[in-house]
Amino acid sequence: MWRSFWRSIDRFSLQYFKYVINELRKIKVVDGHNRELVIDLLQSIVELVTYGDRQDPSIFEYFMEYQVLSEFVRVLRISRNSRIEAPLLQYLSIMIQNMNSDLSIYYCFSNDYINNIIGHKFEFGGDLALYYVSFLRAVGNKLNKDTLCLLLKVHGDAVVSFPLYDEALKFAHHGDKMIQTAICALTLSIYNVSDNMVYQYITTPPVSKYFSDMVSSLSKKFCHLDALVHDAEMRTRQKKEEILLETDKIVDDLYYLKDILGIGESRLSRAVTENLLRILIVPILLPLLQMGQSNGSNLSAVTSFYTISCLLQVIGGKGMFNSVAEVILYPHMASSVRDAVQGDSTESNGHAKSILSEMGIVSSSHETEGAENNSLLTDTVSIKRSGILAHIFSENRSLLLASLFLLFILAETKDLHPLPAQMTGLSGMQYMIDVDGSIGNLLWKHMDVILNALLKVLASQPPYSILIQWHAGWFLRKLLICQGKGLSDHNFQLFNTSYQQSRECLQKELDGCWFDHIPEAFRNEWANCKAALLEASQCKDPFFVLELDVNQQTTDGDAASYFAWQRMVDNVKVFILHLQLKSTISKGELLEEPWLDSSAIADSSNMHASNGVSASFGSEVALGSGIPCRISFSNAGIRDIYLIPVAKKTSGKVILAEKHPFCSQRGIVLAIAPLAGLIPKIDEDQPTWLHLQIRESEPKLHKSKVRGQRLGKSDRVADGRWTLGFPNAKACEAARLSILEETRKQRSSVESVLAPLLQNSCLGNLSESEDE
Repeated sequence: MWRSFWRSIDRFSLQYFKYVINELRKIKVVDGHNRELVIDLLQSIVELVTYGDRQDPSIFEYFMEYQVLSEFVRVLRISRNSRIEAPLLQYLSIMIQNMNSDLSIYYCFSNDYINNIIGHKFEFGGDLALYYVSFLRAVGNKLNKDTLCLLLKVHGDAVVSFPLYDEALKFAHHGDKMIQTAICALTLSIYNVSDNMVYQYITTPPVSKYFSDMVSSLSKKFCHLDALVHDAEMRTRQKKEEILLETDKIVDDLYYLKDILGIGESRLSRAVTENLLRILIVPILLPLLQMGQSNGSNLSAVTSFYTISCLLQVIGGKGMFNSVAEVILYPHMASSVRDAVQGDSTESNGHAKSILSEMGIVSSSHETEGAENNSLLTDTVSIKRSGILAHIFSENRSLLLASLFLLFILAETKDLHPLPAQMTGLSGMQYMIDVDGSIGNLLWKHMDVILNALLKVLASQPPYSILIQWHAGWFLRKLLICQGKGLSDHNFQLFNTSYQQSRECLQKELDGCWFDHIPEAFRNEWANCKAALLEASQCKDPFFVLELDVNQQTTDGDAASYFAWQRMVDNVKVFILHLQLKSTISKGELLEEPWLDSSAIADSSNMHASNGVSASFGSEVALGSGIPCRISFSNAGIRDIYLIPVAKKTSGKVILAEKHPFCSQRGIVLAIAPLAGLIPKIDEDQPTWLHLQIRESEPKLHKSKVRGQRLGKSDRVADGRWTLGFPNAKACEAARLSILEETRKQRSSVESVLAPLLQNSCLGNLSESEDE
């Protein structure tokens, strides 16, 4: 209301600015009666200060000279349940964010006004926490090495208080994801502009407790994830969704820790790495590798492997890789190897080594040879089945793949000490000799047994899930490439068995309701499957480790076309996997393209509507081969129609057409369905009725963009059904046979397209390749 009185005055003038400030200073208490007035005044001040900073220096000089920022502090103190805090913080955030000059920012951070607002005793309820954290974030965005000191409280040469940082940490584990993200961004802004005094303050107790709390929170999230994975009562789809959400939260936290390490400040790096080792990594690895008590870690083996794999993939670094490698490989190292690795005191490894020594993982001094000889871990039989090898040789295929994946991550990194790298490395492993005449390369020493375990997964009957088979194939290909020699006779027979099984499963799909889409599935999936096989360990999402341990989703009946489509695509993928593995064994390389006979594929560009195969709704077709019948439509009653089944090469349709009103030899298409999957069946009670099962003409089972998910049950398209009535039983049987004959011709064309892939001689005889 009061603004209208001053319309004649330029509201972006110094005179108006003075007036607004005087009005604000008249306020002695802020309550529900004058709250809107105070908000209006604060908004005007912020608008004018922002304008003055860019356009009118006199306004900003007045703002500084008369300590206008102190009025914001005073308004907070005289507020009486007025809910003025949220708009005040919002306007302050806007003002700070829009300040451009260094002088403006320097003034705002001076005189402790910002610290007083930060330290005000707010009663956080409703959305106030969001406004407060946004205000902290706005202040953090303007920090640099020159302005940082203005927000510190220093005694002598030491920082004794840092309100911006201290208050921000109180919201680090807030339930609101937006607040958590803002706090992470703010702390990173502070770490990037800090000096030695601030780093000392941040990494010294009690302030440094933030890092241990962060890792402890991460540990609890892994425990919650483990509980989800093994929740037997939760439905599979719901479980996968919950697991995905939880893993996303975990990965976000890991990338935050990686960003802290990426700053490159040794004290920060030590604080993060020490806590990761003490609270998370070592308590997981010790019981996992049967090297000690659980120390409070109750994670299952599969989740434990997922945890360590995630940490290495996301955070990485020489210290982390070498610490994990040393714990994993410790039971398999000769004494000289342990001494050499422990003697590496480079900056990246030094603090990690001290942690492992303090926790009793490695010895800080040389052990006597006699003591080592008495250790069970040096016994050959114990070593073979101890530590990570116990999981690799496990009958649990999920553990086999999860433990191998961790070893592969270590094997492919360039950050390992040379000796652990020699024990795990994949490159040139056949040329690696035993270290100190002892264990040598773990994978190479047990290669035949590991290959055998993977091939048993592929050759298993009943077969494992597509997920397990595919990942087993991924490991198998990598080992085949790295070992540099062929399979043993026993393993070779296992692969042949697995190959034949995959081919037989694909051939069964030729009798399924989606056989017409098999060539298309080969073309669509070939590049994806090849890319998946070539994926590096560092790029492979460890989420598959958890998926392997989650029960496979049950179906509501294999007859439904939705599940039949999934099964067909899965069998195509498995066969592609075996073709690529076969090529790797025989030629040492992957196939570039699928060997399909394109001459048998129908060319839609050469088809016309009159041919029937390319007919569409409303188009004209010839009725010459049509079979008269009747059908009842829900919205159009009973209609006299013609049934026209037609196939040309790999395309096939069944058409329902109504006689053309002006041409008795022509018909108008009323409905179309794919020929494949019709399964014509004569009704047992009414021999003149023919039932046809109708699947959707094109699969609309789009892959979810979320990893690991498939189309939900609610998105599935239900199968349709047609019932046709014929004049007599003989005509009904003739219609059934006609449909079967056209389906046979279409299937025969599809078989011709796939023939080069299904023939044994496609890539040459494997045994001959091996002999060569």
